[in-house]
Order: sequence, then structure tokens, then C-alpha cells
Amino acid sequence: MARTTATGRTHPQQGPAQGRPPRRHRTFGDVVRALGAFVVLAVLVVGVPGALLYFIGSPFPHHFDSDVLRQPITTETFVNSLAVVVWLAWAQFAACVLVEAKAAVSGVGLPHHIPASGASQLLARQLVAALLLLGVGAATLTPGLGQLGTHHRAHQEARPGVAATAQQTPGVPHQAQSSAVVTPHQDGGARAGTAHGVERSQQATKFYRIQPPEGRHHDSLWDIAQRHLGDGRRYKEIYELNKDRVQPDGSRLSQASLIRPGWVMEMPGDAHGGDLVEMPVAAPHVAHDVKHYAEHGGAKDTTAEGAHADPAPAVAGHDVQAPPAEPAPARAPAHAETQEHAPATATAADQGAHGGGLSALPEALIAAPLLAAGLLAALGRRRRTALWQSVAEGVLRTPRTPAGPQADAADALRIGADPDTVAFLDRGLRALSARLDTEGRQLPTVYAAWLTADELHLQLAWPEGRPPAPWQLGQDDTFWRLARAALPEDADTAAAAPYPGLAVLGTLDGARLLLNLEAVPGIVSLSGGRADREAVLAAVAAELATNGWSDRMTVTLVGFAEDLTALAPARVRHLADVPEVIETMAAETAQRLAALRNAGQDSVLTGRTGRAQHTQWAPHLVLVAARPTEEEAERLAELAADAGRLGIGYLVAAGTTALPGAAWELHVSADGRLTAPLLGLDLTAQRLPAAQYAAVLRLFAEAGNGGDGPEPGPDAPPFLVDLSDQGRPGIYARLLGPFELIGVDAPPAERSALLHEALALLLLHREGVHPRVLASALWPRGVTEDVRDALVERLRDWLGTDPDGTARMSFDDTGRIVLATSVVSDWDVLQTLHHEADRGGAAGDAAARRRLLTDALSLARGRLLEDRAPGRYGWLAHEIVDAQHPVLVAEIALGLSSLHLDAAKPKAAVAAVETGLGVAPDDERLWLELLRAAHATGDSARVEAAAATLLARAAALNGPSRGLPPRVEALLDDLHPTWRTRLAN
Repeated sequence: MARTTATGRTHPQQGPAQGRPPRRHRTFGDVVRALGAFVVLAVLVVGVPGALLYFIGSPFPHHFDSDVLRQPITTETFVNSLAVVVWLAWAQFAACVLVEAKAAVSGVGLPHHIPASGASQLLARQLVAALLLLGVGAATLTPGLGQLGTHHRAHQEARPGVAATAQQTPGVPHQAQSSAVVTPHQDGGARAGTAHGVERSQQATKFYRIQPPEGRHHDSLWDIAQRHLGDGRRYKEIYELNKDRVQPDGSRLSQASLIRPGWVMEMPGDAHGGDLVEMPVAAPHVAHDVKHYAEHGGAKDTTAEGAHADPAPAVAGHDVQAPPAEPAPARAPAHAETQEHAPATATAADQGAHGGGLSALPEALIAAPLLAAGLLAALGRRRRTALWQSVAEGVLRTPRTPAGPQADAADALRIGADPDTVAFLDRGLRALSARLDTEGRQLPTVYAAWLTADELHLQLAWPEGRPPAPWQLGQDDTFWRLARAALPEDADTAAAAPYPGLAVLGTLDGARLLLNLEAVPGIVSLSGGRADREAVLAAVAAELATNGWSDRMTVTLVGFAEDLTALAPARVRHLADVPEVIETMAAETAQRLAALRNAGQDSVLTGRTGRAQHTQWAPHLVLVAARPTEEEAERLAELAADAGRLGIGYLVAAGTTALPGAAWELHVSADGRLTAPLLGLDLTAQRLPAAQYAAVLRLFAEAGNGGDGPEPGPDAPPFLVDLSDQGRPGIYARLLGPFELIGVDAPPAERSALLHEALALLLLHREGVHPRVLASALWPRGVTEDVRDALVERLRDWLGTDPDGTARMSFDDTGRIVLATSVVSDWDVLQTLHHEADRGGAAGDAAARRRLLTDALSLARGRLLEDRAPGRYGWLAHEIVDAQHPVLVAEIALGLSSLHLDAAKPKAAVAAVETGLGVAPDDERLWLELLRAAHATGDSARVEAAAATLLARAAALNGPSRGLPPRVEALLDDLHPTWRTRLAN
């Protein structure tokens, strides 16, 4: 049902059926607690002084006797002294009550801290909060949260009995809907001020946003009426227009004198003034659209036409709301295939032939592209570190191929990872910091960021003027927006990461919300079922540990079931329990406060702008998975009071109920919804469930090097091929150097590049490739299933069958694509030859080893897939084979050189090393071996030529001023002391 105001504006009836932000309803327990709080406050504030006056008297002496100090202490003197102490305690408590009541009712700012009154002020805060439950919404009990608006979804599906409303995300034009039916007003009579308005269905309705207090001045309906209607006595018209309307914080206007900052007042039709905003009355469901203006946050004068064209709301102060509802990221078809349905399947013929479908991949990782990109990059670094450490230890380890859940997790990371978006976020933020420093401006305080396929939106805590180009103002002056296409390739990104505490909480309409944890003015609590909140905390912890938009950072974890140190040893640390983290953070908080004072700065943001690289500006984020006790929560809240400017953030588990003292409260439900009614959030949470969490950690453990985590598993043998004549392959691919194929006809030219890349991916993954991984690798920006399946069929037809009729490409039991053993690459042969020479039957036969290593080195024609086309083979950046290939070639060259030197063939040794340098030009082991082999020839000119070659390589790698590495120079000084003089001449 709708009602019509005096201005002719249609208001849907406010009822439970309307789609409004969830609000906290008072329960019987709230009433009981409020009455109890009233009784306690009455006893403490009124009863205690009354009892003191009645039984003891006034605390002020009637006269002063100069001999009082010489008189003996009697019982009366002792009682009077105690009474003075009680009077002082009462006065302190009364001051605490006044301070807390003022902060709670105004909803602006944090309460002032009364000196030496920790317990008293905490008790006063709890009693005042409980008492106010009778009269105000829960939103106003949290300092500063009364101004947090409600986010709006671009489209809300209609539900039975609920009117579908058009909710708006920043930057998205309001979609036209059928207009509401205007019905006669049924309030029992015409509102005051009907003379000021006739039918205005095609005009604009004006709104005013209650402003926060300035000094001692508080906004009032009388002042608003005086300024905008010319008569303060007309405040009743404003009150009648807005009575009982749900405000952004979930509460309602019930008394004309009780208004709060952030509320939105509809104004009579003749209201005027530059700080009013007009909205088209004809817009459907306009009563709900009033909340858009609550998030406008600025006093802007827009025309009705302009508002109709772009009614995107701006956000006030601390609002956290949705960004432009852009189309889903371009990668979505590849890695965000709807989570309500089964993952992509192979063709019907494939499943019929192989008796099974695709294995179910971890959809949570696939749907988290920033988290997956960070984990994939960290996994690659860990594998490379393990590889190089094994080289340093003299035993080259063969990287293990994941199996089971670890294989599924690895596939999900490859599918989900979006490194391009991570790079855009990182470069955009660093470029902003650099430009602000150039202009002499400080970094703004950012509460949240919204990231879409094409844009980045920063939501500021308060307006900071116009942003530097190419950044632009967003929907209002509290949003800064950067289009991906507008960020120049040569943007200055040398600045320190300005907002390393950004962490993804979830998604809304294709946009991702990143909450800046270190900017929150206090604790962020996370409530919900244990498994649900642990899944959210695990995702946040894993992302913070591995994200690509941070520099230095400390992530302290408490109460996590598994050790995440392996993900980022330099960032992550674990503490035993909450008391230990309280002790640790108390010391660090004091240290950072002192550092800020000594630096003459008021926030870590001022220290991050420009070239400042002080460690006190690095963020420290604390994630507590174990619910603290009330006392521990209160202590954490005290520590977090100044956390927003110290670069410290707290995300704490709160069980199934809210955490005492939390500034912002989040809740995750069993169906994966992350909500925060006071913040206006309703997202699809980003989670890392326990099974996937364990699989990721095991994946890192198997890739470990034993130095900073679990020992890696035993070496996995490579794919070994039959080197005899009977093992002649049906198809032979040369990947080491330019891509060449033998044994199969060339595909059509227009499909050649795609088919070659698909075959290369399969050849480098003999364990099998999930079709979704194949699609993600070939089409990193997304592709539909029909196109992917058509390519798979085309690839199978192109490779053909073996003479016995067996298809050279098939599917295994898990649905992964595998190649037959008759399809071989030179990489397979290289690994087989090295394995036979070092660990096979030729390990003890020098001549056989020399022959095998010579054959292996002859395959090293260049780097892996040397002629790869620009823009293709991007997936190689995440493959360990890209690092393994030059290391293995260097191992072969070194082994063959040693055999040649043992056989007194130094020139052959030099040739072997030079071949290895062609593939691994920066391997210092080859540089040292080249000098030894050249010296063994007895030709000083050859040594000088080798030194000149190495100097040229060093200059190309590190610049001409760096010279040779110290160990290379030391060896050259020993073998040819006059080399410096000769080269100088």
C-alpha cells in the first residue's frame, strides 16, 4: 500500500514487506537490560550521593581547625576520610556517565577518555548503551556508525510478498521501473503545509541531510526550517513529512527534538537553499530512494533533470556502500561460472567414453581472483626457492606434481587467478601516492575500495578535494575513481604501497569490496557459526599474507588451526593466545605512538607519502580466530582506540553474538552472506573453507624447501620416455627454442597459434590438464564452454590416433585431458637423459654419462618456447618449468664440463659451458666453470676472452658499474692475476 504526501509524492507504506536494510529489533531481554541499567544508574548517580548526604553529610567542611592535623584519628575521622574517597569516585563515575551519554546520543566521534577511569568508564558505557536500547536504534550506540549508510544492490529479485525495489550502486544509472500507484493519503487529514504544494508528480522533491555538530552548534528542525523555509515555526511541517520514516541507521524520527547526524529529511515543496538536493518525484519507490541521498554526504544543488539522468548517490563521511554495478569481470565466464551449478563438464562423448565427469574443483578459490593470484604467485616463489636451494645443496630436486585435493587446489588457483587486476590495483594506488606527493598533498583516509572489471573506486572517510589525474571524482566528493584504461603505462609507481591493509570481504553485483582494516576506528568483529567465520578469516589471512598490493606488512594470527607461515614467512607470525597478543600489541601501540610524536605526524599515512620508508609506517594487522573473553575484548578495544592512525587493524572472531567494544560488526551466515546492517553491507562473502584451506597449506608444504616450513615430500620422477628405437614417438614437439612439430600435419593457419599453445600446455603437464585450466590459460579474459569444448574436439582431431587406433588425446578418470605416451617433447627427452645419466644405469659409467649428457645438451637450442607470440603463453609465468629448464640445462652443462675436464678435454668443456650459458646466461656457477675450463686450456687469451664475455654479461644484468660478482673476480684473480691490466689496455 502507498500513501501520498502533501507534496504529491508517493510513499510505499513502511512495513515489514518493504525491502529495507535489516535493523536490530528490541527484544524482551533488551527491555529487561535497559530497566536494570536504569535502576543501576539511578542508584549510582542519585542514590549514592543522597545516601552520603543523609548519613554522613556534605563532603565540604563547615570550618577548618588549624590543629586538626595534630588531633588523634578517631572513628569519625576515618569514616569522613572514606566518605571523601567515595565522593571522588562518584564524581568520576558521574563524569563518565555524562561523557558516554553525550557520545551515544549524538552518534558523533569517540567518547572522551576520563583519566584513571578505565573500569568506571567501561561500566558507564555498558549501562548507557543498555539504557538507550529503549529509545534509540542500536546503530547509535557505536560511535560514528550512525552516519554509515546502506549499500544498494543494482537489482534485487522480487520475492513473494515483497516489492522489488531498484537499489543503486555508485556510478550506475537508475533503471526505470513501473511507477507506484498513487492512493489517497490516510493519515486522518491533510498535513501541515498543503497550501505550499499541489500535484508535483513531474517535479522534484527536495531533501536535507542532518549535519554533524560544529562546536556547540547542533542541527535542529527549527534551524533547518528557519534557513530553508524562512520561518522556524514551520519545523512541524518537516516533522510531519518525516515522522516514523526509517532512516539510514535503521531508527525512526519519533520526536521533533531528537534528530541525528546523517538522517535525511524530506522538505516542503517551497524549501530553498544551496544545501538541498532535488530528486524526481516521478521516480518509482521514491521513499526508498530517499536513502540514496542519505549517502550523498554533500550539499549539492542538482537539477531534476540531472538527478533523473544520474541519481547515483554520493556517500557521506563513513558510508560503506556498493560501487558501480559494472558487468561481471571479463574473466567471469572462465573462472566465475555460477556457483549454484556444477562446474564445467566435458563433452558427452568424453564422459561416455571414460565413464566419469570432471572432478569438482574448489569453487571458493575460483571465485576469488585476487586471493588466487596472490596464492599462485607465492606458490611459484616457494617452488623456485626450493629449486634454487636444492641447487645450492648440490642435489637438484624434481618438483613434485600435486595429486588429489592438492591438484584440485592448484587447478583452482590457475583458473581463478587474475594477476592483471592485481597489477592494476597495485599500480593505481602507488601512482596515486606518487602524484599526491608531487603536489605536496597527504594521502586521504580510505575506509574501503570497490574494484570492478574496469574501474577502482576509493571510498574516503571525508571529502579531500579533487583527486590528481588520471583519478576523478566518483559519484560524490567522498569517492575517487580510476578507470583502468586511463592509467598510463608509464605511471610513476615507485612510491610505497599506500593502503596495504585492503582485504577483500566479498562481492556485490560483480564488484569486490576491499575493506581497509588498518583505517577502522577500533575493532572489527566477525560473528557467525564457527566454520563460517573461520572460512572468512582464513581467506582474509591468506590474502593479506600473499597480496600483490602491499610492501612490508606484519600479519599476526591467533587461534588459527594451521600454521600459515609457509605462505609468507616474512609477513606471517603466530601467537599462542589472546593474552599474548594483548601484551605484544600494547607494547607496539606505545612504540608507534611515540614514533608518531617524534616524527611530528598524526597518522601513518603522512609517513607513507613520498620516499618515507620508516618501519613504523608498515601496517600490522591482527586476526584473532579464537573468541576472546569479555575482559580481553575490552582490553583489545582500548588498544584499538587509536589503531586507525597507527596503521594497526584488528579483525576478531565474535562467536554467534556481537563482540563487546567492537567499532564495526560483521556477520557471516551459513549460506555465505556477509552482512553488516550498520555499515549497510550485504555481500557474498569471500571464504576459504576448511578442506580447501588444508589443501592449499599442503600444496605449500609439498613445495617447501625445508628451511621455513614442513619438509618437502620425496622427489617425484619425471615423465620418462622410451629412448630405444621401439619407443619412437608418433608426434615429437620441440619446445626448447622455437616451437616445432614432427609427425603431424600443420593445422589451419587461423587456428595454428591456439592449437600449438594448447598442445604445449598439455606437454608440460603430463599429469593431465583440467579443461577449465586449459580455457583459463588460453583465454585469460574468459571464454564460454562451447568455444572451449570446440577447441578440445579440434585438438583431439588434429592429433589423431596411434597405429593401433588409440586416440593420442583422451580424458582420465577425473576428467582431465591427458596425452598418450606416443606424444613426446624434447623437454621430456631432456629430463629422461639427465635422469638416466645421474640416477639410472649410467650413473657409474663415465663414458655412458658423457654420451647421455652430450645428447641432452644438444637439445638446449634456446629458452623454453623462444618464439612465443606477444600476449600469449602468459600462463608460463606461473609454471615452475620456466625456472626449472635453465637450472636443469646448467646442471647438464656443468656435469658434462666436469667429465670433459676429467678426460683432459678442456676445449670441449668450454664448449659445453658456453652452450649452457646460451640458456642460463645469469647462472654464476657457469661463469665460474667457464673460467676454470678456459684456464685449463693453458691459453691466457682464452681466459681474457672469457673474462671479457662475463664482464659484458654482468653489465647487461646489473649495469656497467657493478662489475663481476665477487666470487667470479676472486677466481679470476687467482687464475689470471693480470686480467684487469690486460682488459684495461
